[in-house]
Formats: sequence, C-alpha cells, structure tokens
Amino acid sequence: MAAKDKLAELLRAADIEIDGGDPWDIRVHDERFHARVLADGTLGAGESYVDGWWDVPQLDEFFARVLQAKLERELMTAGVLWHILLSKIRNPQGRTLSRRVARRHYDLSNDLYVAMLGPTMQYTCAYYGTDGVDRTLDEAQRLKLDLIVRKLHLRPGMTVLELGGGFGELAYHLARHHDCSVVSYNISREQVEFARTRCDGLPVEFRLQDYREAAADTARYDRVVSVGLMEHVGPKNYRHFFEIASARLAPGGLALVHTIGGNVSKSTTDRWINKYIFPGGVIPSASQIAAAEEGLLVLEDWHNFGPDYDRTLLAWDANFRAAWPALRSDPQLDERFYRMWRYYLNSTAGAFRARALHLWQLVLSRGDVARYVPVR
Repeated sequence: MAAKDKLAELLRAADIEIDGGDPWDIRVHDERFHARVLADGTLGAGESYVDGWWDVPQLDEFFARVLQAKLERELMTAGVLWHILLSKIRNPQGRTLSRRVARRHYDLSNDLYVAMLGPTMQYTCAYYGTDGVDRTLDEAQRLKLDLIVRKLHLRPGMTVLELGGGFGELAYHLARHHDCSVVSYNISREQVEFARTRCDGLPVEFRLQDYREAAADTARYDRVVSVGLMEHVGPKNYRHFFEIASARLAPGGLALVHTIGGNVSKSTTDRWINKYIFPGGVIPSASQIAAAEEGLLVLEDWHNFGPDYDRTLLAWDANFRAAWPALRSDPQLDERFYRMWRYYLNSTAGAFRARALHLWQLVLSRGDVARYVPVR
C-alpha cells in the first residue's frame, strides 16, 4: 500500500481526511509528508509541520481526534522504541541533563512569555471554577492562586518552601497578600531574575538552584508547594522529590503538588516534545505518584481539573498570535518558531480535550493533620 493511502486509512479512523473540507482535515503541501510520518511517527509529523509540508485549519481539534482514536499507537517506529530504551537505562532528569529544559525553553525571551501569559505570568493551568462564571484568562489564573491558598489553609506568618518558582507570581501572591515568607528554588536564570524584580522588598528568597538542593536545607516549613515542576522531575526521581517534601514539612504542615498527569505510566515523552519543547520532560501517572509518596506522606486530596488546561492553552495561543507582529523582530523567534510554538500549544490543548492528559492538584500531609476538608 502506498504511504499516502496507508496514512489516509489511519486518519480516517479519527474522522480526519487528507485535503478534506472539515476544519480538522489536513492540507498536504509536500507529498513527502506521508512517508515521513510513517517512517518517523510523531517526530516526523511535528518536524514536517514546522517545515511547512502540511497545515490544518484547527490544529487543536485535529489532535483531539488523533489522540481520542489513539493513532499514536499505530506510529510506533524504531526511533520511538530506542527513545524509550534510552530513558530506562539512564536518568534524563539528572542534575546536569535537567538544565537542558531551562536553556531550551524557560530561558527564551521574557517578551514572549509576558505577551503570551498576560499580567499574572502564570505558566501553568488556570482554574476557571465550577460556579458558571465566564472568566478571562487573568481572572482564572488569579482564581488558581486563590485556590492554592485555600487548599493550604495559609495563615499570616507562615513559612513556605516553593519547589520550582516560575516567574515568581505565586511567591509574590503568598508574601504580598497573605503575609507569608517564601523560599523558592528554580534553575531558570531568566525566570529567577524576573521573579526577584517582581518580589523586590517582600520576604521572598529566590535560589537559582535545582529543587534537589532543598534536601540539604535544615529548615522546616509550614507549607511546601510545587506548581509545574513534577513534569520535569522524571520517574527515577519521583521518590526523592517526595522525600524532600516530607523532610522539609514542619509538624502539622501541608504540601500541595500541581502537575499535569497521564493515564499510562511512562519513562519518557513524545519525541517531538522532547526534542523541541521540554527536553527530559515526563508526565507522571497516578500509579507512579502514589508509589513514590507511599509511606512518606498521607494523600489528603486529589483534584482533577484537566479540561481547564485546554481552555488555558487556547488563551495562550490567542495571546501569542495577537503579539506575533511585535515578537517576530526577536532573532530567536522566526517563522519556524511561530509554527513550532503553535503546534506545541494546540497539540497539547488537543491532548487535554481528548482526556489523554489531566491537571492534578494533590494535597498531602505527614499524617499529623487530624482532618483535612477538600477545597474547590
């Protein structure tokens, strides 16, 4: 069977046609596309999109359909198997290798992130709530910050350890609006510099260090919070992550972990995402998290609001497209970057819509909390 016919047959299982009339149907501009995808799977699909070999009017819905039909299982190539094998025999999230994601992704132009994320500078899922209110991205991000505060039952004067500090907005919020003092670990130089400026004059200390350095900290904290770090920790390090959280918690303390989650335990991620977006990133499964914290912490609450990430990613995409005329003057951000970034945002949105990915918030204690009442 010709490559085009075989790929067309696969796509048809997801109700996607080549050169069809629906907005999720693909338009092929280079006939080499078909063989490239069959030979190199999702890596070939992503690279050929960035090369301009194909387009689709509604990328997010295309990916939602592909993932709902589980077509990625039909594209298991030798390259995929080798990628999985390497992740099992080495630690791609070791201290040295883990810095790749800071250099490749988080240390990109801050102008990009300011334009895309908006004034809250939250590069994690917003929380749109369950009350039926139609919130903007910024309103939903502020509601997410408030949700974290309420889940942690914060009180003035509390000390907070933050593992993975982002651009510093959570630390700012905890210190400025809730009178807490915060110590925050982050390996992204650009983010730390941004966060230090943002929190100038507040009781917040940003340490340009790997989260593992907190193991050597002798302090105990009333609360430990980690928002958007777990995706970079890696399966070989999950246990150590929770050991650090447990060791740093003061008596009666609470920890909150906010992470993307997956349905299946994996040791690696999609090859295109690994190569171009998040080197070394791995999405944890529920069983991996449960095994890693077993015997160390008590799981007090597990909250899934993954559909909100679909909406968040589309809002980021809209902001990015609106800002592109101004951003494109940056030499790092050429037309190939534009296609790559939109492919990343929309493919991820589609994964959440297909319920292949989730957004979890876990609240944990050391078992010395008499009763925890879940918060929504």
